Amino acid sequence: MKITTIVFSLFITFSINAMAQDAMENAYDKSYSLEKSGNYVAAINTIKAIYSPADYEGNLRLGYLNYEAGQYAEAMNYYSRAIVLKPNAVEPRLGYVYPASMLGRWDDVVKQYLEILKLDPKNSAVNYKMGLINYNRKNYINAAKFFGAVISLYPFDYDGMLMMAWTNLQLGKTKEARAGFNKVLLLSPRDKSALEGLSLIK
Repeated sequence: MKITTIVFSLFITFSINAMAQDAMENAYDKSYSLEKSGNYVAAINTIKAIYSPADYEGNLRLGYLNYEAGQYAEAMNYYSRAIVLKPNAVEPRLGYVYPASMLGRWDDVVKQYLEILKLDPKNSAVNYKMGLINYNRKNYINAAKFFGAVISLYPFDYDGMLMMAWTNLQLGKTKEARAGFNKVLLLSPRDKSALEGLSLIK
């Protein structure tokens, strides 16, 4: 009798889990179709119908959909929940910076980028973006550190070489700047930015 009860309970549990899985797959599938047609609000509501605050994937999806819908504060909230659920994941932090930047919350952007670099120090895209942020803030010493990380991984990368050259120029390192701009011209002959940089070197 007990074995029959256990088997029956397992069957019921399996059936409930299978139904929940089907509901989630259908909701995600529908949300992708709605997203493709540009109906982000309906796509959001579709995911919300099966959403649980403890669901990492749901928070990530709602973060993205709210960002696409222009609901940046909401997007940040969902991405923040995903970060709490999986603090060692890079993807929710990358997602978070998009709505944060749209709201001009650059300190929040920098915070997430630095957290990403703790997890993934050789992330060239994040190093480059941190270089740009520091360059635009005229913190050229820090900019050089981040751009240096990029070109150590990709020595002949156009963006990395160009920004490292401009950063060296701003730091008064004209010899290094000249060499950098000349390397850019090997990859991009007659490059306007590189030629402009060279024209500023006495």
